[in-house]
This record gives sequence, structure tokens and C-alpha cells, in this order.
Amino acid sequence: MRITKVYTRTGDSGETSLVGGQRVGKDSPRVDAYGEIDEVNSLLGLVRCHVQDKEIDGILATLQNTLFTVGADLASPLNLDAPRITREESLRLERTIDEFNRQIPPLKEFVLPGGAPAGALLHLARAVTRRAERKVVKLSKEEAINPELIVYLNRLSDLLFVLARVVNRRAGISEEQASFASPPRTRKKQPED
Repeated sequence: MRITKVYTRTGDSGETSLVGGQRVGKDSPRVDAYGEIDEVNSLLGLVRCHVQDKEIDGILATLQNTLFTVGADLASPLNLDAPRITREESLRLERTIDEFNRQIPPLKEFVLPGGAPAGALLHLARAVTRRAERKVVKLSKEEAINPELIVYLNRLSDLLFVLARVVNRRAGISEEQASFASPPRTRKKQPED
């Protein structure tokens, strides 16, 4: 498909078309869900501007392409023949997680999101992916969707977390452990005089 025009004016009334031509509001749960995927994809593009590691950049490029399939899957009602996420994509993410997880120490505590610019952005991408996953779960309770989408997004957020840790480790930046704030002390009531 060749895109010849950026604007079409067909969405000026607050509606858009799903794959197959069905018109829905731009605030529909389905559009909201694939909009979140677009945000994740854009964030990965920003991460790639900061990543110095060619191996990780290649992984992120592959993820960006797969996210177009995720978006197409979400924009296509199940009765249509369309690109779909399969179990194999999630298994591929699991293999990548396992490979990179061997390169970092096991977690003993929660870590604060941050580190090198690419590491901090990967943490942000992970959080946005979790939000996208929540939107897709919500959508699944209202409409029939490909159940593999939820599995894939769950694994994707795990992978982004692991990659954030790897990027920070390779940059020589130590992880900062989270410390939970103590609850405020309450002053005991004084007996009235």
C-alpha cells in the first residue's frame, strides 16, 4: 500500500475506519488500544536515537516492525483476514529475555528507573507498554480480540525491562535500588485537660 496523502479529512468528525471499513469513534477502546501501541513504537524510535549498541538497536528495530503487526491486529476485527500476532512472537521474546538475563545479576530489590539515557528511555517504554497492555486487556473484555496480543505485550514489557538493565550495565552505570518511604509517624492523642 502506498500512502500518497497524509490528510484525508475523513476523521474530522471524530471517527476513523478500522481495517475492513467499519467506522468507529476515535475514542473507542479499540482505537485507544492501538494508539497506545503507536506510542510504544514511537518511544522505541526515540530509544534508538540514544542506543550505542548495534545488537540492541537491531532488536529494537525488529520490535518496531512487529508493533506494526500488533497495531494491524488490533485494528482488524477477528472475522477479517489480517496480520496477526502468534505465539511464536512471544516465544521469540522469551528467548531474547533469557539470553540477555544471563548477562545481568539477579535482582534482589526493585530498581529505580533511570541510568544512561537509553536505559532510562527503555524503562519509560516498558511503563508505556504496560499501559498499552492494560488497554488491550480492557478491550478484550468488551470485544473479541486475538488473545496472543496480551501475551506478547506482557513479554515485551519484560524484555524492555531487561534491555534497560543491560544497557545500563554496558554503560557502566550501577542500578539504584528502590527504598520505600517510611509511613509518617502519628502523634498520640494527648488527654484533654
